[in-house]
Amino acid sequence: MTEAGAGTRDEFDAVVARVGERVRPDRGERTALDDAVTVLVERASEAIDDLPVSADVVQVGSTARGTWLAGDRDIDLFVRFPTTLDRAELEQYGLRVGYAVLPDGHEEYAEHPYVKGTVDGFDVDLVPCYDVPTASDIESAVDRTPFHTAYLESRLDADLAEEVQVCKQFLKGIGVYGSDLKTRGFSGYLTELLVVAYGGFREFVEAAAEWRPPVEFDPEDHARATFDDPLVVVDPTDPERNVAAVCSATNVARLQHYARELIADPREALFVATDPDPLSASAVREHVRRRGTTPLAVVFESPDLVDDQLYPQLRRSLTGVASELDRRGFDPVRTATFADERAVLLVEAGVAERPRIARHEGPPVHVRGHAEGFVDAYADDDSVYGPFVDGDRYVVEREREFVRPEAFLGSDAVFDVSLGKRVAAALRTEYDVLAGEEIAALTGEFGVELARYFDPRP
Repeated sequence: MTEAGAGTRDEFDAVVARVGERVRPDRGERTALDDAVTVLVERASEAIDDLPVSADVVQVGSTARGTWLAGDRDIDLFVRFPTTLDRAELEQYGLRVGYAVLPDGHEEYAEHPYVKGTVDGFDVDLVPCYDVPTASDIESAVDRTPFHTAYLESRLDADLAEEVQVCKQFLKGIGVYGSDLKTRGFSGYLTELLVVAYGGFREFVEAAAEWRPPVEFDPEDHARATFDDPLVVVDPTDPERNVAAVCSATNVARLQHYARELIADPREALFVATDPDPLSASAVREHVRRRGTTPLAVVFESPDLVDDQLYPQLRRSLTGVASELDRRGFDPVRTATFADERAVLLVEAGVAERPRIARHEGPPVHVRGHAEGFVDAYADDDSVYGPFVDGDRYVVEREREFVRPEAFLGSDAVFDVSLGKRVAAALRTEYDVLAGEEIAALTGEFGVELARYFDPRP
């Protein structure tokens, strides 16, 4: 990459400075956070003293590392228990401490239950984990989190923490921040590791603009595991784990696109996440007419799942449906899935109608056994054309099962494709199929999602 001109570099730095001032928590926020953490840790320590086992409490996450953004109100506290406890005891004691610290809290579940609540305007997670000797010895997925904080605390000074804050805001602005399975983007920990690896935000952006995936980082030179992902950042605390495993290839590419945009034309707009205006029903119908395709929407009541469980099932189902439509000759152009109270599997078919007959090739004539079996199977079938010889093969032309894609989607044959378990259950209860301009009926609930679909951006 060529060196940016002095004027562009100055403009880049000016934009970063303005963004930094906006996203950096002020003294009042930091004091309020520190006061809340002090109270919470005291409560947790007192609750631990009442247990029949030893334990300690540690603050983890971005607020512990000084990389949180203004307005973020999350405090994560982990209670570390001895590995001699079985899982039931860990859960029992963890919940006891959780409710002692957060008496008005409620129980949520990740790998095991934990307590979530609010204190002084901060959202607090109090999570039990095992006090394992190294991150490679984890007994539950959350056990490695304290090691992440310890690793970065020794590498992040105040200046680099501010660089991380700007980087997080950039990733939020371009829509790739978050390791949840709906977003499949960059986690806070991954962002911090990348900024540390490159030594700053600008250095990270300039490098990302030139990435040629797969891109690999191994901060501690473990050189043990191999990964098949577009971006690989070997966890410095656990060499068997790729911190970037959840990042989709699309989001890695999206980062590269906007990194180049920021370098070429530094502007604060790239640090601000905005939703498009929702499309009206008439606008959707106009897009459908203009494109000359047949968009198809399978619409059903959204399964009662958290996003990290729901979206993998929706994507699996969408892939299954689109693959079968492709196999049947309806040529999917593009797909999307989104959910609120209802869920939608959207497939835009390039072919609205297929001929009533389809060519079905049999074996070569010289493969006698199979060839004779093919001829015998269709010899007395008046519904087919043939068998006849075309080239060196037997061929028949037989009636197609579904001429239009919506007919397939509305039939029981849709349950023969690979669907997420809870999606399949929801479809068996009830679902609707909208075809063509009928998808305009979705604008009331999904006008923004349809705007993103019909006016796509990197």
